[in-house]
Amino acid sequence: MSDAVPEPGAQEAGAEAEAQPEYDPAAPAPLHVPRTPTGNAEVDARLARLADADHLATDGHVEVYEDVHRGLRDALTALDARPGPPAPPA
Repeated sequence: MSDAVPEPGAQEAGAEAEAQPEYDPAAPAPLHVPRTPTGNAEVDARLARLADADHLATDGHVEVYEDVHRGLRDALTALDARPGPPAPPA
């Protein structure tokens, strides 16, 4: 006959398999790399932005890394643009 009745345990096993997400080793996962505060708020904010890459697929990391690099480069450039101490009187 074509009207087969499924076994009671078969339905429960199928429901459990659908309820549990499938493990995907390629899925985004936090790296948990510690970041030590530098004491410079601007630099620390840029370094904290690196945590955004933890929730993205690898193709999204480039945008975060480039943004952080640009911000750190701007912070270093700003150090060169600040005037130094006044020259001693001659």
